[in-house]
Amino acid sequence: MPVAPAFSLANTDVYLERLMSLTVLYLPRLLSAVLLLAVGWWIIGWLSRLVAVATSRLDVSLSSFLTSMFSIALKVLLLISAAGMAGFETTSFVAILGAAGLAVGLALQGTLANFAGGVLILVFKPFTIGDVIESQGKSGTVQAIQIFNTILLTSQGDTVILPNGATSNGVIVNKAHPKQALVEVPLEMDSATNLDTLRQQALPLMQRTSQALADPAAQVSIVSLKPGATMTVAFRVHTVPGQEEAVRNELIEKLQQLFAQPEAEK
Repeated sequence: MPVAPAFSLANTDVYLERLMSLTVLYLPRLLSAVLLLAVGWWIIGWLSRLVAVATSRLDVSLSSFLTSMFSIALKVLLLISAAGMAGFETTSFVAILGAAGLAVGLALQGTLANFAGGVLILVFKPFTIGDVIESQGKSGTVQAIQIFNTILLTSQGDTVILPNGATSNGVIVNKAHPKQALVEVPLEMDSATNLDTLRQQALPLMQRTSQALADPAAQVSIVSLKPGATMTVAFRVHTVPGQEEAVRNELIEKLQQLFAQPEAEK
C-alpha cells in the first residue's frame, strides 16, 4: 500500500513556488479580463443608449426590442472575450452556445415563427394600435402589438390573442383607414313582394338605426332570384368601422319588428 509523502518544509517551498508561478502567469490575465469586463460593460451601456435614441422614432415596442437584442448580443460576446483573455478555452463555450441555440430553435419553431411575424408587423406596419382589423376569422380593435402576439378587443368586449406568425402570413383586413363600413342583412322573400312598398316601409327604420351614416344612404336591393318564386333582398346601411356588429344586430331587430306587424299597421 503506497504511503503518502511526509509533510516537510521542503514540500512547502515547492508548493509556494508553484503558487507564485501560477499567480505570476494568470494574475495579469485575470486583471485584464476584469478590466475588460468593467470597461466593456460601460461601453455596451453607452452604445445601448445610442441605439435607443437612434430607434426612438420607430414603434415603442420595436425600439425596446432592438435595444435589448443589441445589448444582449454584445454582452455575450464580451463574456466570451473575457473568458478567453483569462485563459479559458472559448471553443467549448462557442460549441455549447451553438448546440443550445440549435436545440432551442428546434423546440420553439412555432414561437420563433411568431417572433419573426412580430418583427415583420412592427417593421412594415400593416396595422397599428387602435386600428380595426380582421384576421384569422376574428375582428376587433388592436390593443397591443407584442413580439409574439397581437391583442384584439372585439365589439362584444372579448380579448382575442392572435399569434403573430399566422397573422403576418395570412390575410389582414384593415378597417381603420376607410371612413365607412358596409352592414348588410340578406333576407329571402316572396318574389311577388312589391319592392317600392318594401322600401317605403324599411328605409325610414333603417335610417333611424343608431350609428348608421346618412351618406351613403340606406339601400334595399334584390341581390338574387331563386327557383320556387323566392328572391333574396339585401338591406344595407353604412356605419363607422368597428360598429358593424352592433349596427347589424339593431338592424335585424328593426326588420323583425317591421315584418311582425300586421299588414294593416305597415
